[in-house]
Amino acid sequence: MSTTDTPKETPVPARILLIDDDPEIVESMRIALESQGYQVFTARDGNQGLTVAERENPDLVILDMMMPRRSGFLVLERIQSVVTAPCRTIMITANEGNRHKAYAEMLGVNDYIRKPFAMDRLLESVERLLSGAKK
Repeated sequence: MSTTDTPKETPVPARILLIDDDPEIVESMRIALESQGYQVFTARDGNQGLTVAERENPDLVILDMMMPRRSGFLVLERIQSVVTAPCRTIMITANEGNRHKAYAEMLGVNDYIRKPFAMDRLLESVERLLSGAKK
């Protein structure tokens, strides 16, 4: 059998979970990420995010720090125990405080992006983290 006879494997798109309570932000991120070929799941609050994370086992989670029902910090702590594969995380926030950034990094956040942000900034971070590059 020659190499031309073997079927080509279609690359599996990376799975990204967006957790944010702002529907406009979620929608704009979803559209941008899907246009880059990623498979995107969304959740509107921390509790829903944990349910989706456990079910879908994402490669990357993008989550807001301040959300109703469960903060991004609590979600992050819990995701580390429910997601079985190594999962990269990006925390997005309008909070200007450096203490929050330090705490997020202590919890293992791979990138920390302050709102408002350029979508290119988010896409670059996603690509870098999913390609395995360190921050």
